[in-house]
Amino acid sequence: MRVWWTILRISLEERLVYRGDFALGTLMRFLPIVTQIFLWRAIFSAKQESSIAGYSYHDFIAYYLLTMLSRAFSSMPGLASGIALQIRNGEIKKFLIQPIDLVGFLLLGRLAHKLVYYTVAAGPFALVFFVCRDFFPGWPDAATLAAFLLSLVLSFLLGFFLEATLGMIGFWFLEVSSLLFVYMLFNFFFSGHMFPIDMLPGVWGELVQMLPLKYLAYFPAAVFLGKVQGPQLVRELCIELGWVLFFAAACRLALRRGFHRYSGYGG
Repeated sequence: MRVWWTILRISLEERLVYRGDFALGTLMRFLPIVTQIFLWRAIFSAKQESSIAGYSYHDFIAYYLLTMLSRAFSSMPGLASGIALQIRNGEIKKFLIQPIDLVGFLLLGRLAHKLVYYTVAAGPFALVFFVCRDFFPGWPDAATLAAFLLSLVLSFLLGFFLEATLGMIGFWFLEVSSLLFVYMLFNFFFSGHMFPIDMLPGVWGELVQMLPLKYLAYFPAAVFLGKVQGPQLVRELCIELGWVLFFAAACRLALRRGFHRYSGYGG
């Protein structure tokens, strides 16, 4: 425990260097929401309808704001590519000779990043959500809010283990940049970051709903807005936990198999 606490503390200190970047970058990320406000206002004015696929004009704006919040939890920039790079240049072998677990080390680093990021970015987030407060129907009840917070924690774990598993592919293929690009493309569309995925009709909507990607952006936002309630909410949270455990096991298995075939090349 002392070793892991030391790693977490050092990781926190390293991330604090970027506190100014976190604050400014968070505000900049919200600028595109201005485009969304004008876009959906024009769409609803043209259609002259009060709702589209069960979403009102205000729901759409609130949804995009909430997906930015959930994506800040689940996104793991550079994680998979960083693992693949360590494998390719030989840096990964230090985890074979030192009593430090690779997955645990990376998880603590990402945890430190999220803790510092949200501590620093709480101000920008509060400012933007206060300015846009009229787009929200109000605070959900305590049970829904608790489910929303739980979904954010699970989305962080799912995002970490999913991308870490992808990074382990570097044990078998030295160049994984194309694969990661394809994953990020699918992630952007099917996680709900671009649009609410329950708008997709028929078999396509059912297929996307079966993917774990929806829990990275769409699901927490839908929980907060009351789109998922009752037994369905409990079932979806259990499924999300199941995906977390699946990718945690897949990550461990890929790491173990990868170390067995690793040839120790690199500097």
